[in-house]
Amino acid sequence: MSNGEKFIQMGIAIALFFAVVAAILLLTQRLRSRRGELVQSAAFLLPAIFLIVVGLLYPAISTIVASFRDNLGHTWVGLDNYHVIFGSSAEIKVLYTTALWVVVTPLASTLIGLTYAVLIDRAAFEKFAKALIFMPMAISLVAASIIWKFVYAPNIGLLNAASGAVGLGDHHSWYQDLNSSPWNSLYLIVIMIWVQTGFAMTVLSASIKAIPTDIVEAARLDGVGGLKMFRFITVPSIRPTIIVVLTAITISTLKAFDIVQSIGAGGAWHTNVLAYDFYVRQSQGQNGTASVVAVLIFVLVSPVVIYNVRQMRKAEAR
Repeated sequence: MSNGEKFIQMGIAIALFFAVVAAILLLTQRLRSRRGELVQSAAFLLPAIFLIVVGLLYPAISTIVASFRDNLGHTWVGLDNYHVIFGSSAEIKVLYTTALWVVVTPLASTLIGLTYAVLIDRAAFEKFAKALIFMPMAISLVAASIIWKFVYAPNIGLLNAASGAVGLGDHHSWYQDLNSSPWNSLYLIVIMIWVQTGFAMTVLSASIKAIPTDIVEAARLDGVGGLKMFRFITVPSIRPTIIVVLTAITISTLKAFDIVQSIGAGGAWHTNVLAYDFYVRQSQGQNGTASVVAVLIFVLVSPVVIYNVRQMRKAEAR
């Protein structure tokens, strides 16, 4: 298919979208006086429900069913695929590495972003400082991985140059060292932290600026300052935002395979994670075990989302 045909198809899809929206609006305007708010609500909710069922619910159910079938999807194999995943020492290593990513990345990114946001709040060079930290967020994980691949490169890499300058040698393999686990995974986690810190800093900085000035001034009149101001005023005031940031980074971390794929690591140096493992199994035609991995990712994401929703409801209730 040529690029022109692709653009034509895209134009048709956009036109159909606006046509459907216009039809819904016209229909609700005409029926509103006859059937009331019920028809209007149904007209807007039904398309959304349809898209959720087709785009989310059906694929989720299909993936769960596929996890109980063989790789070709023809034969029902029960829990055999789950036994393959949980009975493999290599897969247990993948789960351990994923847990390391999920624990370290959100906590480090949020802590660094929060500290940075507090330090530069209302500083003279605030905009420049924020732009400097946010820039990694503007590039893709693939581009970030390539940048850090040169940082970690033997002999010519920036990290080796720095270690050589202080007398520690310049021939380190860093993430390619099989005997340095979990350090080889932590070197890749640094890339994710580098990217996500800008997101955390931006969101938390906006939340800090939304703290009522009368609360801050009252605390200062009472002699509160420095670390006490941060602990008893800033953190409690932005707690819902901190939870949202932690949740968003956690979900992004669970889905990230770009870094492992782009930097050329993966199973070769024991830096494999669930998302990358799913990609590898799917590309090799192992649909059954790949579906199990997808189910695992969903199971790990669900508690994080549920906790976030509960905390948001508690914040609204206050």
